[in-house]
Amino acid sequence: MINEKSQVGFYSKTEAEPFRRLRRLRMNDAFRSMVRETELSPKDFIYPLFVVPGKNVRREVRSMPGVFQLSIDEIVKECVEVKTLGIPAVILFGIPEHKDEVGSEAYDEAGIVQLAVRAIKKEVPNLIVITDVCLCEYTSHGHCGIVRGDEIINDESIELLAKEALTHAQAGADMVAPSDMFDGRVRAIRTVLDEHNFHNTPIMSYAAKYASGFYGPFRDAAESTPKFGDRRSHQMDPANSDEALREVEQDIVEGADIVMVKPALPYLDIIRRVKDTFQMPTAAYNVSGEYSMIKAAGRNGWIDEQRVMMEVLTSIKRAGADLILTYFAKDAARLLR
Repeated sequence: MINEKSQVGFYSKTEAEPFRRLRRLRMNDAFRSMVRETELSPKDFIYPLFVVPGKNVRREVRSMPGVFQLSIDEIVKECVEVKTLGIPAVILFGIPEHKDEVGSEAYDEAGIVQLAVRAIKKEVPNLIVITDVCLCEYTSHGHCGIVRGDEIINDESIELLAKEALTHAQAGADMVAPSDMFDGRVRAIRTVLDEHNFHNTPIMSYAAKYASGFYGPFRDAAESTPKFGDRRSHQMDPANSDEALREVEQDIVEGADIVMVKPALPYLDIIRRVKDTFQMPTAAYNVSGEYSMIKAAGRNGWIDEQRVMMEVLTSIKRAGADLILTYFAKDAARLLR
C-alpha cells in the first residue's frame, strides 16, 4: 500500500499539485481513442496469396485455417475483395506444376506467378502486386537456390533470382521482394532491372530473415519444405541482433527501397532497432506460425481470437513497422472499417 506521503510519479499527496491519476484518460473509449499512440489502418497491410495451376481451385491449407491455395481465376476474385477492403497490396507466392533442380518455372515468362500478375493487373489495375523472388517453391529439393552436394551455391543462385525478378517485372509486377537471404542478391536484381529499363520498380528486401521454426505452415501452403537439411547456412541465427543491422545496411547499400524483418513477433526488438537506425520504410512479416497459433487457440476457445489478432498487429506497428505482411489482413481490415 502506498504511504500518503510517498512520491507517486512527479507528485505527492502532501504537495499542492493534484494527485496524478493516469487512469483518467482510460475511462471510456472516446478518451482512449483520442490519446492512442499507435493507429492501425488497412493501408498498413500486405496480403500474402498462394497461386496454383488449374481453374476454380480454392484449396484450404490444412495448417492455416482460412488461407487457401488459389488458381488464377480465384486469385483475381480475392484481389477484388482485397482492394474493396482498402488493403493496398498483395504479395504472390507460386506453386508450379513441375519442379526441377534449378527451379526453372520460377523464371519462365509463362510461369504461374507471371500469369497471375498479368491477370490481376488487367482486372484490378490499382492494386499493388508484389512478387516473392525465391526458388524454394520451384526446386525439386525445396532449397532456395542451386545445390551441389550439401552446399547451397550463392553466386549462381543469385543469377537465377535476378532472372526471376526480371520476368516478374516484365509481367507487370509493381514491386519485387527477394526472400532468399543470399549475399549480393539485391545488387544483382537492381542491376538487371535497371539494365532493362525497370528503374522505377522498387525492391522490398527480406533483409533480416531468421532461420525460424515459425515457418512450418507456410511450407505446407507453398509446398516448399526442404527434402534434406535446413536453411541455417543463409538465414540468420535467431540469437543475433547486431548482425541484423549489418544485413539491413548491406541491402540498403545494394539498392533496397523497403527492408523487411521476418518473423515479426519474436523479433520486435529487431524491427525497432532497424527503424531507429536506418529510418527506412520498414516491413515486418507476421508469419504463418504466428497466424496458425492464434487461429488454433481461438478455435479451441483459449483466447479471444479477434482481440489477440489486433493486439499482435498493433504491437508490430508500435515496434516500428510501416508495413505488415499478414494473413490476418482481410479480417483486420473488416474490423478497422
